[in-house]
Amino acid sequence: MLRVDCLRSVYDHLQDSIVVTIMGAVAVELQSLGHRPNFFYLQHAMGLASSTGLGMALCLPQKRVVVLDGDGSILMNLGSFTTLARYRPKNLVHVIFDNETLLSVGGFPTATSSGSDLEKIAAGAGVPRTATVQTCEAFATAFNEAINSGELSCIVAKVEKSFPKSYLTDVTVLENRFEFPRQVKKMNV
Repeated sequence: MLRVDCLRSVYDHLQDSIVVTIMGAVAVELQSLGHRPNFFYLQHAMGLASSTGLGMALCLPQKRVVVLDGDGSILMNLGSFTTLARYRPKNLVHVIFDNETLLSVGGFPTATSSGSDLEKIAAGAGVPRTATVQTCEAFATAFNEAINSGELSCIVAKVEKSFPKSYLTDVTVLENRFEFPRQVKKMNV
């Protein structure tokens, strides 16, 4: 399954959510579907999408927060699973696109390529709702269940190793840095 197809399958559900993405392919592919001011692209901060999303979820408990992460990114910050589980924000859905590679920095294999299981790590850390999916249909179903569950959720989507056509984006890091907080403020009124 392709990451962009997964994103496309849930794109409409992201409209009223605060969305935090990691750098690289996830951010580029989400933008390719259409940028929204409630999307925050964490360029130059690999490993921190889950931590940023947790902060947003705790500060804005009335808003749904969706984190779009990658296996390489979460493996750089495994401690975030224990922190997420400790605070258990009911409004946070953590999606991890696992292509078993550090795609955005050259395609080096990650630990998931040799057997590490991110869903089991999340569950073992205490994340109450976890799933691993391998089809777009299963991803859309798991995502819909997660956003309606009222529980901290983690979905690991096993995706193909596919590069976007380009890593160039229409929205600059600086523009996003100012646009996103203005939008969050509007959403929080």
